[in-house]
Amino acid sequence: QLQLVESGGGLVQPGGSLRLSCAASGFTLDGYAIGWFRQAPGKEREGVSGITASNDGRTYYADSVKGRFTISRDNAKKTVYLQMNSLKPEDTAVYYCAAEWGANIAVVTTPDYWGKGTLVIVSS
Repeated sequence: QLQLVESGGGLVQPGGSLRLSCAASGFTLDGYAIGWFRQAPGKEREGVSGITASNDGRTYYADSVKGRFTISRDNAKKTVYLQMNSLKPEDTAVYYCAAEWGANIAVVTTPDYWGKGTLVIVSS
């Protein structure tokens, strides 16, 4: 079965850090652009970050997370990471990863696969 599985969410205090992982099962991430999205309660899902399929260093970050979040990928481990630092209460959301085949851009727009999400709660 082809799927993406997110992990690493949890409860963290404001100013803290978490590292999310997005692992591919049943396929490799080679050739896929990967995006991280999030959906807060009562809000629409939004794009947070992305990385190109070619892993040429091109990345995308939403303005709200620039300078705080870092995306990276390890194709050998079939995993993409989202390092989240200086977390704020407004970062509270379910975080999803998505994979788009062949996208040589850092912004994932038409994913082929979605994960089921991992919950991040930023609260004191």
